[in-house]
Amino acid sequence: MKYLAAYLLLVQGGNASPKVSDISALLESVGVEAEESRITTLLGELEGKSVAELIQVGNTKLASVPSGGAAATSSAGASAGAVEEAAEEEKEEEKEESDDDMGFGLFD
Repeated sequence: MKYLAAYLLLVQGGNASPKVSDISALLESVGVEAEESRITTLLGELEGKSVAELIQVGNTKLASVPSGGAAATSSAGASAGAVEEAAEEEKEEEKEESDDDMGFGLFD
């Protein structure tokens, strides 16, 4: 990921086609040791592709990743009684837990 980030920074900075030495120099300037084999692999995979194209492909992949909403769907199949019981138990637990002490008087 750090190699891709360095690549994107260089492209954003005006270097349309960063080389291994460019990426290595950028990473080493911030104290990161660069592995040339990984940079070479990255550049091979990015060869002939534009940054805009890569971002568009990445966005379509991210759109298929679930992000939340799992709790709502899992409780949808539960019976209404079970949901009410769970809610009541949570309320009881909240009442039992108190912030009255909060450590004050710990060393009295």
